[in-house]
Amino acid sequence: MRRPPLRHVGRARQRGEGPVWFFDLDNTLHNASDRVFGALNVAMTRYIEQHLGVDTAEANRLRRLYWARYGATLTGLVRHHGVDAAHFLAETHALPGMERHLHGHAHDLAALRRLPGRKFLLTNGPEAYAWRVLRAVGLAQDFEGVIALEQMRVFGVLRPKPDRRMFRHLLARLDLRPAQCILVEDSLMHQKAARSLGLRTVWVQRWLRASVHGPEAHLPLRRCPAYVDARISGLSALRWPALVHITENAGGGFP
Repeated sequence: MRRPPLRHVGRARQRGEGPVWFFDLDNTLHNASDRVFGALNVAMTRYIEQHLGVDTAEANRLRRLYWARYGATLTGLVRHHGVDAAHFLAETHALPGMERHLHGHAHDLAALRRLPGRKFLLTNGPEAYAWRVLRAVGLAQDFEGVIALEQMRVFGVLRPKPDRRMFRHLLARLDLRPAQCILVEDSLMHQKAARSLGLRTVWVQRWLRASVHGPEAHLPLRRCPAYVDARISGLSALRWPALVHITENAGGGFP
């Protein structure tokens, strides 16, 4: 990676042999299905219409196609249409007044804070957006670092989740073994990639039930793919001893 893969938050690093957590942001730490995803989809569709010169139907088709194929609409736009990533992110994630609709939940925050080990935010959203959300839900001081989309370049090429090259570079940069790490996510395609590299995976389903956007919309939530080590209803279910038991039964333990 050409630049540091994370931005230090300010809370002291937790060393030792405990787990290292990578948390997704949207629909994992907050309810993005309520308003944010809808607003983002409108903004992205409008951007594609204006900058690619297509109608609304084609813009929606491209947005959905690239999300399903690459895990991020932006990846397809950069790869196939030469869109400037920084301009796209600034235009589509402005979302004025977003904070009014974001709320933290005391039981979720308590569950996250009592987990042992190091914690990082790992999001395909831009850095400025990630910080706005973290501040709004009361988590701005609870992560050792923030790895946002701008930090997901590998040899100069943008490689957001679920690109396995990004995961490999991130682990190398942080000097981590895959078996130390747990990815907490709502997106199955991201978990599949991470699990193939040896990370453990936790599927958060709380806000997927109301989701109508993205690859996870309308999924049968009772199924549990083999690459998912633990399935939880929400962050309040993140209880470390119980989670260790679940993941050990799934095929291996943590250090």
